[in-house]
Amino acid sequence: MDEFQELHEQAEHGAHNPKLAPVSLTMAIVAVLVAIAGLLGHRAHTEEVVLQNRANDQWAYYQGKDTRLHVDKKVAELESFAATTDAAKAAQARAANEAEAEEYAKQAKEIQAEARKLEQETTLASRRSDRYDLSEVFLEIALVITSITLLSGRRAYWYGGLAVAAIGIAVGATVLFLR
Repeated sequence: MDEFQELHEQAEHGAHNPKLAPVSLTMAIVAVLVAIAGLLGHRAHTEEVVLQNRANDQWAYYQGKDTRLHVDKKVAELESFAATTDAAKAAQARAANEAEAEEYAKQAKEIQAEARKLEQETTLASRRSDRYDLSEVFLEIALVITSITLLSGRRAYWYGGLAVAAIGIAVGATVLFLR
């Protein structure tokens, strides 16, 4: 909010000098771009956290299935050593445990694949949020450099601010090319 108050004061200063009107307009546009980059950065960070939580949940689910798989395998192995009065029932129980273990193995692979996919999505969201943050930094710097024009009256600062703003816009636009 302080930035917008300062921007408003500088725009009033620029209104007294018509040659500085383009500078004031540039500052207003860059301020809007700063807000947009900040908003997109916050959303990307939120998406990153949500995806990371989903990936963690998926890995916990995988560990649960993997534990059940190992337990079923061990139970099936123990059944082959245990003395029983009904060999047919023991064989049937062993077969059931082995079938269940195979099903858990299949499910564990699917769950693991989903967890890896979520981790990749998390990495992409992280890269997007980093780009938006960097874009916001460049745009903030551009706003400051451009505002120096109003204080000094030198257009070189305005051109410098425009150049830095262009870099900030370019960095933000690279998000579209991330895969």
